[in-house]
Amino acid sequence: MPIVGVDHVQLAMPVGREAEARAFYSGLLGIPELAKPPALAARGGVWFESGALKIHLGVDPDFRPARKAHPGLLVRGLEALIEELRRAGHDITTDEPLEGYLRVYVNDPFGNRLELLEPRSAR
Repeated sequence: MPIVGVDHVQLAMPVGREAEARAFYSGLLGIPELAKPPALAARGGVWFESGALKIHLGVDPDFRPARKAHPGLLVRGLEALIEELRRAGHDITTDEPLEGYLRVYVNDPFGNRLELLEPRSAR
């Protein structure tokens, strides 16, 4: 049986910091929160989903941020999002250009690396 897609990405987060996750992922990135199923909600963490985009944050008592491994998130209006992230105090990091994309990196409140990409049409 072939793998046909990715259902979701899970990132780790420290215990008790769900409010920060909500402020960043829902408040700044605009991904709506989805209530976790009751059996899983007791573990802590928070889920954010919009259509096929699903990012789940799970509590890890021995949390260490993912500084290299990262999800690449497609964005519409990346330049405006960059400004909003900077106003909120988040550092934006650039990298080597990737043909056809505007792309940057930002860390979530816990230090997990996220790549933000916006496809650019040929000019």
